[in-house]
Amino acid sequence: MTAKIIVTDRRVLLTGALAIGAAGLLPRSVTPATAQSSASNGFAPTETMAGGSNNYVANAPLVQNLGTGFVASGVVRRAGDGKPLSNIRVQIWAATERGGERVPSNRGSVMTGPDGSYRLDISPIVPQFGQPHIHIAYDDPGFATLFLRPVLNSRHDKALTADFVLAPAAGNEPRRS
Repeated sequence: MTAKIIVTDRRVLLTGALAIGAAGLLPRSVTPATAQSSASNGFAPTETMAGGSNNYVANAPLVQNLGTGFVASGVVRRAGDGKPLSNIRVQIWAATERGGERVPSNRGSVMTGPDGSYRLDISPIVPQFGQPHIHIAYDDPGFATLFLRPVLNSRHDKALTADFVLAPAAGNEPRRS
């Protein structure tokens, strides 16, 4: 009886392991936060993303912009019927060329318009923890708290669209912060 021995280069194993790991992460970290619709149940609420609440500070001030060079925008809808939600406060913060996520001038809030849309100009995004990303949150009464952490394709991206769907707040559930 002969035993067959397979010799594998460590680089091949490492490359394979990294590829499998990246494949497992991609759907969660690269998939944009978008409103989901199905014919049977209307618009499903967007789920909070892991790491979305990192460095969150409640009640970020309303701002005109957080610099220029990058645009964060989207549409906010109500779960169920998908109706655009106007006058909803959307909070945004990011690590930019001006500093990290904790820098007060890198965070602010905007209100949605009559069509549910929001837009905020920001200084160019820089990677933090190896990924260029921004944080978007809804944390006001009326709807369930939501934290998003969409990852950009590249630090050179100039814009990101993050549409999301809010679920009505449950009367007896504590709000997360």
